[in-house]
Amino acid sequence: MEIESKITFIYGTKEEARIALDSLKSDNIDFVKAYIENNSLICDLKSKALRTTLATIDDLIFCEIMAEKIMDFTIR
Repeated sequence: MEIESKITFIYGTKEEARIALDSLKSDNIDFVKAYIENNSLICDLKSKALRTTLATIDDLIFCEIMAEKIMDFTIR
């Protein structure tokens, strides 16, 4: 069985979405396809195990929170 998920992070600008994408390039290359659409970062995930999917989603959300905090600190 293959599990597919999609996570969308919406930003104020396309530049912020690009910064987030660059900072989220991770070791999950086999599981995550990330791309920019307008001012959103979209992450499509595919995995064969629910545990892997949940761990990857948790990791992505944590890393995105860190990227947001850094952007708030450096851009603003």
